[in-house]
Amino acid sequence: MDPRHPGYLIFAPCLPKIVTTKNTTGDMTMTRWNMQRALRVLALSSAASALVGCGGGDDEITGPAAAAEAAPTRTACPTVDSAGAALALNVPANTTCYTGTNSKGSAYIIAVPPNWNGRLLLHAHGGPDLNPNPDRAAEVLDRWDIMVRAGYALAGSAFRPGVEVSRAAEDTERLRGIFRNHIGKPSMTILHGQSWGGSVAAKAAETYTRNTVGEQPYDAVLLSAGVLAGGTRSYDFRMDLRAIYQHLCNNHPRPTETQYPLNIGFPAGVTPPTNANLTARVNECLALNRAPAQRTPEQAAKIATILGAVKIAENQIVSHLAWGTRHFQDISQRHGGSPFGNIGAVYTGTTNDAALNAAVPRFRADPAAFRNFAADTDYAGRIPVPVITVKWIDDPTAFVELDAYFRTLMQQSGTSDRLVQTFVNAAESHSYISDATYVGLLSSLVQWVENGQKPTPQSVANACTAALTNFSAGVGCRFSPTYTPPALETRVPARERP
Repeated sequence: MDPRHPGYLIFAPCLPKIVTTKNTTGDMTMTRWNMQRALRVLALSSAASALVGCGGGDDEITGPAAAAEAAPTRTACPTVDSAGAALALNVPANTTCYTGTNSKGSAYIIAVPPNWNGRLLLHAHGGPDLNPNPDRAAEVLDRWDIMVRAGYALAGSAFRPGVEVSRAAEDTERLRGIFRNHIGKPSMTILHGQSWGGSVAAKAAETYTRNTVGEQPYDAVLLSAGVLAGGTRSYDFRMDLRAIYQHLCNNHPRPTETQYPLNIGFPAGVTPPTNANLTARVNECLALNRAPAQRTPEQAAKIATILGAVKIAENQIVSHLAWGTRHFQDISQRHGGSPFGNIGAVYTGTTNDAALNAAVPRFRADPAAFRNFAADTDYAGRIPVPVITVKWIDDPTAFVELDAYFRTLMQQSGTSDRLVQTFVNAAESHSYISDATYVGLLSSLVQWVENGQKPTPQSVANACTAALTNFSAGVGCRFSPTYTPPALETRVPARERP
């Protein structure tokens, strides 16, 4: 048993479990705890030499991690993608890489540094991809090589294509089993979700627990730039963008093209417009490819209406419109209808809100599709281990208000004592903040798990500063420890829901 989380198990590579007992007060005996700490140190010191052949053990586990999966292939760490383009991979010399494809068809990659600290960073990537992406697994290592340089083993699945959160969570848990059974049993497993992968990680963390799989699968969770309001709320603004854009521009679809309800994204079985085609349509209406001074007053007014009502940046209009087309099509096909609607949404922030609300087309979510989509993508926040989130305050893709909704979920579930939220005021992009930021976050999580020391936003910022000595790439440490995000409905209007 783990005295830091009563009822949870500790695992160390190739070492037997320590059976502990509780005294009458519920605390672990000091003698057993000291013994366990000593064995944990021994496990960490031998981790690098215990990589192969020490999986298995006598733990009775169930679920995806218990599946009989083929062993991964040991291989050189990738240096180019499938097209031969060079990757910017920066891992220590003699890092051991493994690749494979699970029994469900999801490719994955594993990297273990020569100075492995015994901890596994299990990564859930952003996206999702709608078609097979042969480079996705390599991209995980390429983007998150900071984890390997910081001493963690990194494992990431490419996921099966499609907007299916529960299935991606299954692929993630299945990869944990592959690592556990064929590489080694880590002393600690941290589940990391980035962007859409934040939703995947949150779903996995409350789906796969000691009660459901027979062991504590994850010791802690890190959610960075996460889409954290569940599918039924995180994408409402893209429904609003589709409706408002069509009202203003009427070219997606054009009057001469097949008409369809915008909340399905695009008709089933029909290939949506390419990025180039969609960009051309937007520029035809809004002239985003021109300097503001070269736009007509009508174009400028339309842009102002979109930015005011939908509250996105000008340079994000095309990308969110594309996601609201392709992803919505995938979702609607998978769930037999659209879970999105804008009935009851009241748009504000324009020069004539009343006129806009009267004229914008309205769409009603399909009740069955909504329920199915909610079952797949939503979560209650019942996460039984420490969670730290980090979000760029001005993140243009996953709004900071999503984190406020996630905090409410964990409060309602009675798990908010396991949550620390942090925010930064600068980042390289939605996809990456800085090297020291992630190292500081991970060290704070490790201290929380190992010593029971719950961090504060300020202590996480301090940990980031300490990491700058060895990890200085990027914008450095730009935490805003006192920041609190506003409620989601201050940015995305409330609406009727089935």
